[in-house]
Amino acid sequence: MEEGMFEQRTDLSRLSSAVEQIKTSLAQIIVGQQESIDLLIAGILADGHILIEGVPGVAKTLTAKLLARSIDVQYSRIQFTPDLMPSDILGTPVFNPKVTEFEFKRGPIFGNIILIDEINRAPAKTQSALFEVMEERQVTIDGNTYKMAEPFMVLATQNPVEHEGTYRLPEAQLDRFLFKVEIKYPSLDDEIAIITRQHQHKTTDQLQEIKPILSGQDIIALRKQVLGLHVEDKLIVYIARLINESRNNKSLYLGGSPRASLAIVQAAKAMAAIRGRDFVTPDDIVYVAAPVLRHRIMLTPDKEMEGVSPDDVVMQMIQKIEVPR
Repeated sequence: MEEGMFEQRTDLSRLSSAVEQIKTSLAQIIVGQQESIDLLIAGILADGHILIEGVPGVAKTLTAKLLARSIDVQYSRIQFTPDLMPSDILGTPVFNPKVTEFEFKRGPIFGNIILIDEINRAPAKTQSALFEVMEERQVTIDGNTYKMAEPFMVLATQNPVEHEGTYRLPEAQLDRFLFKVEIKYPSLDDEIAIITRQHQHKTTDQLQEIKPILSGQDIIALRKQVLGLHVEDKLIVYIARLINESRNNKSLYLGGSPRASLAIVQAAKAMAAIRGRDFVTPDDIVYVAAPVLRHRIMLTPDKEMEGVSPDDVVMQMIQKIEVPR
């Protein structure tokens, strides 16, 4: 089909304007990291959770906080530690002597944008407390179910190099993250800009400069718009072939699940919308493939020993499968 056939299906002017405003707002404080910011915005539009990985000092937490501040919703931050219990996150029944019965006291997970800092510092028992809320947007305590308010999103950070006092995240939990965003060291020019900007800045509280751009209702409306974007049948087949290849690839011990296929569709729609289109192209799929798959696939031990990365394998799969035109 001709691309022009889809141009006027959806009016993306409100979405494009909001995306540009958020990027401009974050650029006041964050230097570079355009790809990471694009993926974070795509995660919001695709209604997905995001795992942000990077060494200490590359502004993982700052970026997540700035993004949360640009949306006028309830924000919670939870610092994960080895002694954190599930009830510290979800909440707990508390006895109320006035009415002589237990009342549920909601934990910090009850918000709209939840920043979990250093998610890999809590043990498996605490990690499992997130399974239900991340997938089903609800919490079940003592037989009672509590629904999360929309929009609901988890942004989690982790440090890839520190092993003391950390725990590997369960595969079932990793699969619940739409993206794993890797924040790299800045380039030399970006580093100079960071130092110069910090040196010249007269106030230490830069967060105050970020004003809300979207409301919770705006996010819900934009998500519905993204959901309705056009994906051609041949692109759906392409995504299925890509995920199927991951399950039969000799370099991989574990391939992508059907959740990975759906995540690529969601993410590609969001990227198309950010780029001002109401239809998905193969470029959108290729762009999101690594962030969607890098935390879901598992390398064979021999490939790990060779120093091959999950991104390398994703790129090999993309090169192997014919891209539809």
